[in-house]
Amino acid sequence: MATEIETRTLRRITWRIAPFIMLLYFIAYIDRVNIGFAALTMNKDLGFSPAVFGFGAGIFFWGYFMFEVPSNIVLDKVGARLWIARVMITWGIVSAGMAFVWNDTSFYVLRFLLGAAEAGFFPGIILYLSYWFPAQRRATVTSLFMAAAPISVVLGSPLSSALLEMNGVGGLRGWQWMFILEAIPAVILGFVVFFYMTDKPEQAKWLKDDERAWLVETMNAERASKASAAKHSIWAGLADIRVIALALVYFGTSAGLYTLGVWAPQIIKGFGLSNMEVGFLNAIPPTVAVVAMYLWSWDSDRRNERTWHVVIACLTAALGLVLAGFSTTALAVVAALTLVNVGISAAKPPLWSMPTLFLSGSAAATGIATINSIGNLGGFVGPSVIGWIKGSTGSFVGGLYFVAGLLVFSAVLTLVLARAGRKTGDAPVVTPSR
Repeated sequence: MATEIETRTLRRITWRIAPFIMLLYFIAYIDRVNIGFAALTMNKDLGFSPAVFGFGAGIFFWGYFMFEVPSNIVLDKVGARLWIARVMITWGIVSAGMAFVWNDTSFYVLRFLLGAAEAGFFPGIILYLSYWFPAQRRATVTSLFMAAAPISVVLGSPLSSALLEMNGVGGLRGWQWMFILEAIPAVILGFVVFFYMTDKPEQAKWLKDDERAWLVETMNAERASKASAAKHSIWAGLADIRVIALALVYFGTSAGLYTLGVWAPQIIKGFGLSNMEVGFLNAIPPTVAVVAMYLWSWDSDRRNERTWHVVIACLTAALGLVLAGFSTTALAVVAALTLVNVGISAAKPPLWSMPTLFLSGSAAATGIATINSIGNLGGFVGPSVIGWIKGSTGSFVGGLYFVAGLLVFSAVLTLVLARAGRKTGDAPVVTPSR
């Protein structure tokens, strides 16, 4: 049973941290995937083929990949407050610059730079949460943070659709206004981060003395308890085979996630709907996913189980992609994409609770960043392959089946990883169910 001070402290830090980081991720995710709505008019204006668009949308993740680990190492050294502020301001500036692309080369360059600018944000927040929340509570709070992604689609889809209607205002296209106006909050919030965020529990003046003492003692004890088994060095975070395996698991989920973000508006648009209709229908899958993610993560924490919560979620998403390939109506495809969104969203919080079970310190910083950077290359592969297949065949079906296969691979690899951990007796990547 939780003590009174534990309940009080965790409630206070949850209300202090969770809504704020949700807001940050909300803005980040809008700037990352609004390219999917821009494509509804931008591709025609600039003459982009499906292959050009798919490659450009995905090259974001190469910038992300190259700068992720260095970014998280810097964050671990200088603190989240300063570094997250830097990340947000630079990505806001680059995102606004997307309004001024004029050909495929400028499109590729700015998408790459956007990935480089945003590198370190997501794994930095995951690392940041490990400073403030005990491992057993981490999946639930991670789900609150990650709920911002589907929420951003819920609210951002109709917003982006509406901004597309500003075509001709001030001599700019609607998609140009969309990039500019949706980038401004990132820059503003970057300055807010610098003054609002607290790096470590020891510095939390907004906690009562007994709350701060309990939290510091609890987190120090947790780190000490795994000191003999956990790996701490930068190299350990890069070289651990479990880190590479989790990165490959995350690869499949990222391919699915960014297939939705980049291509879902065009898949729905293919049924002859208006931009506003697309915006509202595209908001349905993530609305359901927000609820499913929280409940699934709560159950993962309650059972103290990670493996099957990742496996079942990945297989659910794969099934949704297969069904989307068979769908012949707008409502059917939205229902299938809802299943995809639920599965992918539900898989991520328990998955992100795994690395800090066997990594700490600098190893955790580099390990989390490595998982995210390699895994997010799925965000390049998924959209790019779908764009190539769509351009070659005129259909999204083959690409959807390809991404479904990646999600099945993620599920199988998670099971293999769990079994290997039980056989070797190493620090597990999953905790046993109770």
